[in-house]
Amino acid sequence: MKLVAKISLLTLSAFSLIGCGDDVGKVSLGVFTTSDIFIDAKHDPKIPGVTCHISHVEANFDLSDPSNASIACRQTGEITAEQLSQIDHSKSGEVVFKESLSILFKTLKVRRIYDKPNNTLLYLSYSTKETKGSFKHSLSSVSLYKNDQLP
Repeated sequence: MKLVAKISLLTLSAFSLIGCGDDVGKVSLGVFTTSDIFIDAKHDPKIPGVTCHISHVEANFDLSDPSNASIACRQTGEITAEQLSQIDHSKSGEVVFKESLSILFKTLKVRRIYDKPNNTLLYLSYSTKETKGSFKHSLSSVSLYKNDQLP
């Protein structure tokens, strides 16, 4: 009887966590798999007028999620010259989001890089652990074209 109570409690806890976070979508990969694709919406903490949607696979009951992820970022609000002056202007930019993908030191990171000559913000998502000879990554850009407030 104790085992049934523990399983019920774990199941209830798992379902209560589903609504947490920035999840905007979830797609099951089928009946015979425990993996799902999650889509999260993340707002750039220094440039709140940019929203990035990140899709990634979560393999339930696994110690490590796959490294593949995709990113699409768009301007969803005002971007000001003051906000742009607050960000890192170096070629390597700065990490704006990160999420652990396993207990084995694998992290999904999103880095913002300001391409001033082309008046564009670049958002690079990448895994910090090599998988099958590759560091998985994806790139999205937000054009600052026709924004009269910017330098």
